[in-house]
Amino acid sequence: MITTNPSKNKQTLDESTLQLPLPTVGADPSSSHQGTTPGSFANKPQLASGSVGAKTFSSPDTPGMPAASDKTAWDFMPPDWQCVDGKWQPPADFVPITQLEHARLGTVTPEMHRVAQREPHLTAQQVRDEVAAGRMIIPANTVHLGYQLDPMCVGRAGLTKINANMGASPVSSSTDEEVDKLRWSQRWGADTVMDLSTGGDLDACRDAIIRDSHVPIGTVPIYSMIIGRRIEDLTDDIILKTLEHQAQQGVDYFTIHAGVLREHLPFVKDRLIGIVSRGGSLLAKWMITHGKQNPMYELWDDICRIMRRYDVSFSIGDGLRPGGLADATDRAQLSELETLGELTERAWRHGVQVMVEGPGHVPFDQIEYNMKLQRRLCHGAPFYVLGPLVTDIFPGYDHITSCIGATAAGYHGASLLCYVTPKEHLGLPKRDDVKQGCIAYKIAAHAADVALGIPGSRDRDDELTKARAALNWQKHFDLSFDPDTARAFHDEDLDVDTDFCAMCGHDWCSVRISKEITEFFSGKDEQYAWDKPKVTAALTLEQREILQKRGVLSPEEVHRLAAKTKLTVHATPGAKAACHSDLVTDEDEAKRLQQI
Repeated sequence: MITTNPSKNKQTLDESTLQLPLPTVGADPSSSHQGTTPGSFANKPQLASGSVGAKTFSSPDTPGMPAASDKTAWDFMPPDWQCVDGKWQPPADFVPITQLEHARLGTVTPEMHRVAQREPHLTAQQVRDEVAAGRMIIPANTVHLGYQLDPMCVGRAGLTKINANMGASPVSSSTDEEVDKLRWSQRWGADTVMDLSTGGDLDACRDAIIRDSHVPIGTVPIYSMIIGRRIEDLTDDIILKTLEHQAQQGVDYFTIHAGVLREHLPFVKDRLIGIVSRGGSLLAKWMITHGKQNPMYELWDDICRIMRRYDVSFSIGDGLRPGGLADATDRAQLSELETLGELTERAWRHGVQVMVEGPGHVPFDQIEYNMKLQRRLCHGAPFYVLGPLVTDIFPGYDHITSCIGATAAGYHGASLLCYVTPKEHLGLPKRDDVKQGCIAYKIAAHAADVALGIPGSRDRDDELTKARAALNWQKHFDLSFDPDTARAFHDEDLDVDTDFCAMCGHDWCSVRISKEITEFFSGKDEQYAWDKPKVTAALTLEQREILQKRGVLSPEEVHRLAAKTKLTVHATPGAKAACHSDLVTDEDEAKRLQQI
C-alpha cells in the first residue's frame, strides 16, 4: 500500500503492509525530499558541536566489526597546553599556524568558511569542530594559498573526495605533459592530485604543478631523496632538507612511510607479491642494509616540526599495503596500521593535520573490516585508500575493479579515494586514462555519498530523472557529468531529439508510455516539459573524437554528424513533427527517423 506523507509531500511505503520492516532510515540524500524512496539506510548523522562523541555519516556496523574509537584529536594535545575550566589554553607566546591549531582555539578560518561554501550541508562552525576533532583536514600549505589553491576538506563529515595520481617517469612523460594532465584531471573532477614523478626534472615539475593547481598537491618525498643516490646512502640530513624544500615550494600533503618497522619485515616473507609500495620497499631495503629502524619513524617528531611551519598535512603512508587479494588483511598490513595509529597521535600533539593511507587489493568481503579497524586505531582520522581492487585478473580494466571496492570503502568510512586508471600495473597513464580513472572514481564517490544520505547529494540525480522522464534530451545531457559523451552516444544512433530513443524505438519506449498514462506523475514536471522534436546541432570536436575512438561508425558517418547544420523532420514552427508519438501514423516513418 502506498500512502501520502503530507509533511514531505511525497509518497512513502506503509510498513504495516510489509512482511518485513524497512531498516531504520538515516538521512535523506534529497534536500527537497523528492521521489518515493524512504531515504538512506545508513546511520543517522550526528554532527555535534561538542569536541567528542559526534558520529558523522557512517554505515551501520555489520556484527563483529571493530567499534569506533572514543578518542579524538582532543585527547592528544601538545604537552605545554593546559585545560582550564574545560578549555584548552596554549602557552602565552603561542602563535597558531595550522588549521588544526586554529580550530583548537575556536577560530573559524577563511579556509573553513570556503570549505563550508563547498559543502552546503555543513556550517563553518561544524567544519571547525570536525577539524579540531581530527576527523577532517583542510590540506592547504600556507605557500600554496598564495597561488591558486581553492581550499577543500577531506573527512567523513564532508562529501567523498577523489585523488588523481600523475608524474613523469624515467621512461615516459615530461613537465609539460604532467601540467596538462593536472588541468585535465581538474576538468574531470579530481579533488586532489599527487605528483609521483620519478624521472625528469622533479623539482621543476613539482613547482609547475603547484603554481598551476587549484587543488591540493601531494607528494611522496622519498622519491626526490634518492634521485642521484642509492637508497642505502639516505641520511637524516637528506630527509629533513628534502621535506623542508618541498614544504617551501607549497606541497599540501606528504606521504611518509613511517609505519613500516623492522619488526614488521618478517611478516612479509611468505607474501605472494611482497611489498608493492615503492616507499615501503625502499625503506625496507634501507633497514635491512643498515640493521636499523625506519629513519622516518625515528625522525617523526622532527618531521612534524617542519610540516607544522607550513601547515603541510600528513598522509601517513601504508608501506605494507597488500598488492594482491592473497595478501590482504594479513599480519604485516595490520601491524603497520597499529603503528599508523600511534603516529597519528604523535602528529596531533604537534598540531599537524593527519589523514591515513589504506590498502590497495582487498576482497570485497573484507573492505568494511579494514575501514572500521582504521576508524578505531586512528581515532577517526580521515582514511585515504587506493581502490581497493576487488579482483586481480583484469589488467586494463582495473579502474572498474577498483571503483567497485572504492564505493564500498567510501560507504564504510573512507574519505578520499585514490583513483586507478586503465593503465594501473601496466604503465604511466595518458590523458584519456586520467579521464577514465577520474570518472570511475567520481561514480564511486557519488554513489557512497548518496548511500550515506549526505543531504543534497542526490539532488542532481533527481533532476536528471525528471528530465529523462520528460524525454527532454538536452536537459538530460546538461545534467549529466559528461554531457559530450552522452550527446555523442545518443546521436550515434538517432540525431533527432524525439520522445523515444534508438534503444527501444517508438512503440517499445516504456518512458514514453509512462508519460502518456494520465494517472502517473512521470514525465509531467512542467520545468522539463517540451512539446516537439528538436533538430540537434552538429557534433562538437570533442564529441566527434569520442565517436571516432569508439570505431563503431565509419569516418563518413562521423563526418556527417560533425558537419550537419539542419535535418528536415517535416515540422513547421509551432507544429509537431511526424516523428512525435501522438502524430506517428506510419510505422515505417518512425523507423526511418530512427535511422537518419
